[in-house]
Amino acid sequence: MIYVSRLEHFNAAHKLYNPKWSEEKNKEVFGPCANTNWHGHNFELIVTVKGKPNPDTGFVIDLKKLSTLIRKHVIEQVDHKNLNMDVPFMAGKLASTENLVMEFWKILEPRIAELSENEAKLHSLKLYETPRNFVEYFGE
Repeated sequence: MIYVSRLEHFNAAHKLYNPKWSEEKNKEVFGPCANTNWHGHNFELIVTVKGKPNPDTGFVIDLKKLSTLIRKHVIEQVDHKNLNMDVPFMAGKLASTENLVMEFWKILEPRIAELSENEAKLHSLKLYETPRNFVEYFGE
């Protein structure tokens, strides 16, 4: 099995805030990330696809096509947006990196399966919120 990864980048704002909680509890749990006026991140998304190389191309998946797919269906939806207010698939959800990466999976997993001519599958998503904070998701 070969694992192929593509890195994409986007900028977005969000606020970590649970509307069921008081202002005090939100600040206690989320700290400055509950800032009333939002805050932003330079996100890095790593999409990893697994499969066997196609005997005709040597590719697990065409990385140009994968990049186009990621940009069209994910990056264009979130780049320079407020994740809490501007992104329909995040409506009603806490805008944590964990919830965001799970939504990305729902978007990408079926499209990567369609794109792949050699039955490659989405293996994992790694989403960096900061250079030191990231989440990794395997669709489980």
